[in-house]
Amino acid sequence: MNHQHIPLRTEIKPQDMWDLSALFKTEEEWENALKQIPLIAEKLFIFKDRVAENLLDSLKLYEQMEQISEKVGVYASLLTAQDEGDSAAQDKLGRYMMNASAAEARISFLIPEIQAIPESRIKEETEAGPRSGEYTPYLVWLKKLLRLKDFILSEKEERLFALQSESLQTPSTAFSMLTNVDMNFGSIQTSEGERPLSQTTWSAFMLNEDRDVRKNAYMQFYSAFDNHKHTIAALYAGSVNQDIYKARARGYKSSLERALFPDKVSETVYRNLIATVRSHFPVLHRYYALLKKALGVSELRHYDVYMPLTKNVRFITSYDKAVDILREALSPLGSEYTDILCGGLRGGWTDRYENKGKRSGAFSSGAYTGYPYILMNYKEDVIRDVFTLAHEGGHSMHSWYAAHNNPFMHYSYTIFEAEVASTFNEQLLFQYLLTHTEKEEERLYLLCTRASDILATLFRQTMFAEFELITHEAVEGGKPLNAAQCRSIYRKLLEDYFGPEMVFENESDLECLRIPHFYSAFYVYKYATGISAALSLAERVTKGGISERNDYFTFLKSGGSLYPVESLRAAGVDMEKTAPIETAVGIFSKLLDEIEENLIKQ
Repeated sequence: MNHQHIPLRTEIKPQDMWDLSALFKTEEEWENALKQIPLIAEKLFIFKDRVAENLLDSLKLYEQMEQISEKVGVYASLLTAQDEGDSAAQDKLGRYMMNASAAEARISFLIPEIQAIPESRIKEETEAGPRSGEYTPYLVWLKKLLRLKDFILSEKEERLFALQSESLQTPSTAFSMLTNVDMNFGSIQTSEGERPLSQTTWSAFMLNEDRDVRKNAYMQFYSAFDNHKHTIAALYAGSVNQDIYKARARGYKSSLERALFPDKVSETVYRNLIATVRSHFPVLHRYYALLKKALGVSELRHYDVYMPLTKNVRFITSYDKAVDILREALSPLGSEYTDILCGGLRGGWTDRYENKGKRSGAFSSGAYTGYPYILMNYKEDVIRDVFTLAHEGGHSMHSWYAAHNNPFMHYSYTIFEAEVASTFNEQLLFQYLLTHTEKEEERLYLLCTRASDILATLFRQTMFAEFELITHEAVEGGKPLNAAQCRSIYRKLLEDYFGPEMVFENESDLECLRIPHFYSAFYVYKYATGISAALSLAERVTKGGISERNDYFTFLKSGGSLYPVESLRAAGVDMEKTAPIETAVGIFSKLLDEIEENLIKQ
């Protein structure tokens, strides 16, 4: 495929596009399904104030509405993603969102009414009632819903919460508008001329081989944040205060408990992650010592840390070749897995290549019925795109097994679990490529890239998670946040995590003011636990036998039928213990051993 020319959507070959007919065969089918959403909502509304007497019929209508809504919404969002300039697709998505929002508002009484039913009555009806067998597809959903009962407020209080939902987004929205639109970062002189500096181009400047360019971009970038530090710190403090308000208003002991409770994740998981990573700082610091040596600098600076340990290596892998590689790399999971995945990658799951207006990056998205679709912007000269295909394929196969082994109301897995299957596939691909490469420079590149990925996902996300915990506990303890305090907390974390090899600038701790994930509190830790679980499971499956593989499939098939810690325990890893984190750090350490050996050879 010629990547110099970005084709129009109409120029893409049908076999290179996803096949959305698995959702709807015609536009008329989609339109008819859209009309069903408000009609079902009206049928459900008849049960208002009478849900307790009509629980099963209410659940059946709710399931029907949610399943149709999911399918209609996924179809519209995929049409938009394949060409964001398609006005007809935008119209579909807009009409879907309006209909879905109106329907959800119409049935807003349902959840509070179910939670108001005495649990003894629900137990009697679902276990011994004349229609008890018909409740099977809803039992897990009901159990999870009722678990939240103690933190549900009165109808009037819940209405006040709902009315605040838009205004509670103000810190996040204002931060995004300020940093992505209003702030001017200027431009940087490079060997190729003057280039604009922005949130988007920042990462490219940090990978520039000219150290002066990196330094200039770094200092200029953080200078802009310095000019707005008090405003951004106030926005972040506002976000933290809102987290604490929402927790206290509902009766949680802390904002951390409120964030973890719905997934039934104990605070032990969060705190163990931080403590275990901290106990292995010497391994992390060893990476930076290696980087300092590889870059040949007398002092390692913060603007050096994004540089790779080795130069890029050119791999050429066609899409079809990538699918063949995945079949071999993922063979430890058995032929059923690889047949389904590779058949899907070649048979309508994947929208393979870039076209004008197509959403950038990659994702996996699907409904309960139809295919677990994958959006790619595949380039055959970018080896990371093979890893991306493995990653998104992991998501899609997780979704495929979840949907094929659970009723609709129980099939959706949590974000806590989501990155496990995808990162598991990446690890198997890495191991396969490493075994099958004969060129030393390719081997070194793969080792360095994998080490860098683990560092970014395990260690760096844990640092972010620790910052969030410290700031929230400070405010909960009566200490208000400001720019100076945020920077002081973050400076200490930088020094701890990066170790003695790093020389920081005065501006380095301003990094805490530019991380958008901080406005979705206690989220980033899931990246670190996810990669830890995935690496542990990959090692367990590849070194084990049929029993270990079956355990992993138990996890894939569980969907949302178990809480995430329970589903991962069934797979063979206990995230309430430190062992998965220890295993992940051990794999990282072994990578560094091999990198050092290969660097010595050069």
